[in-house]
Amino acid sequence: MKLKVRITNLIDKSIAFGRYCWQGVWRDPSTSMKVRIIKILNLCVRTFLDTDLQKKAAALVYSTLLAIVPAFALLFAIGRGFGLQNILSDEIYRFFPSQSKVIHAAMGFVDSYLSQASQGIFIGVGIVFLLWTLISLLSDIESAFNSLWGIKTGRNLYRKITDYTALCLLVPIMMLCSAGISIFMATTMNSVFGHSFLSPLVNIALDCAPFLLSCLAFTISFLIIPNTHVRPKYAAISGFICGIAFQLLQTLFINGQIYVAKYNAIYGSFSFLPLLLIWLQLSWLILLFGCTLTFSMQNIFHFTYSEESLEVSPAYLRKITLAIAAIIASRFTHNQKPMTLRELSLGYGLPIRLLRRITSTLHSSGIIYYVEVKGEERAVAPSVELATFTVGELLKRVRQEGDQDFIPGFSEKYTAVIATAEKIENAEIREASTILLKDVEVPEAEAIKD
Repeated sequence: MKLKVRITNLIDKSIAFGRYCWQGVWRDPSTSMKVRIIKILNLCVRTFLDTDLQKKAAALVYSTLLAIVPAFALLFAIGRGFGLQNILSDEIYRFFPSQSKVIHAAMGFVDSYLSQASQGIFIGVGIVFLLWTLISLLSDIESAFNSLWGIKTGRNLYRKITDYTALCLLVPIMMLCSAGISIFMATTMNSVFGHSFLSPLVNIALDCAPFLLSCLAFTISFLIIPNTHVRPKYAAISGFICGIAFQLLQTLFINGQIYVAKYNAIYGSFSFLPLLLIWLQLSWLILLFGCTLTFSMQNIFHFTYSEESLEVSPAYLRKITLAIAAIIASRFTHNQKPMTLRELSLGYGLPIRLLRRITSTLHSSGIIYYVEVKGEERAVAPSVELATFTVGELLKRVRQEGDQDFIPGFSEKYTAVIATAEKIENAEIREASTILLKDVEVPEAEAIKD
């Protein structure tokens, strides 16, 4: 009997702990290491199962297929300019060993692409198409990263063209320099210290090079692609984890040659295509997962009440909007430095997703503006005259933000409805029009622990 009670209690505790790990932990404001680890693991599982993440990865697969030949064409055009196209080809085969068949097929398309691009009117059209496909791919990656970070504003068109073009030109040069430095160092060390002593070390270093380059590429992606400030240590941790996952994926595809034989029997010469699509889908999932992991480690406690934030009622949202606007106004009135969204979240216990949503509305309503803070995310400050700006004006601007009167004939059909709604709104605004925003009392910010 006692054993049965113990087993029942153990089952109940396990179920309760499972519920806490899956849902309850997001309502726990504690900042202990145990809560942090559970939240990170929870977020990893949720991210992997997120259907929206799968859709983003699928969209990037399509963009990749469109840009793969122009990307290789740009790589080899620059490589031929340096006379190092063979070295570059070897580097690509070494970096993507599981896709050697695809790379070989792409090389044939690249040769045809470059031969046609150097003739007649196709020169200009080819270059424009090449840059457009690459910039579109990078723009899609940035949009996916920004959405995972909850950022609504991306780079402007000028910055996209300049930044992405520079990136497209720098990547092949870096690959060539990396290959050249590896060969130079190996030759120099062998000539100085002897071939027999350093040969195993050189081979180990060359074998580790793809893994190190993968980690570096992931880290740089997580660091510079999102249109916000990302802390290098979190980008590096995610880059290392994604580098391991990517190498495991490569190993899985290389060692799974038995399945290639089955695909050959079904698809014939097109057998590499489904394998390529699967590999691209998983590779983009690794990249997007790493982006979310970087965001979660940098802002893990910002996910508190994340589900409730998505289903917040209009009345409660209006209260939080007033609280955020009052905090920003109060700090400005008392000559305190503007806070970033991260500082506002940690200092005042507000969910980051609601903060981003509300500050975006306040900014588009002309109530606040963004302040560039060196080395940090943008801070927020009031852009209105606080000596006369009332709570009623705040409510009016926030309510009117967004598209209005776009349904044809709506104003004529629903005159009575509109009049009733305006009476209610005007009554609330009149009651609030005597209260200045800067006079709304707000609590002091808590000490921010990094």
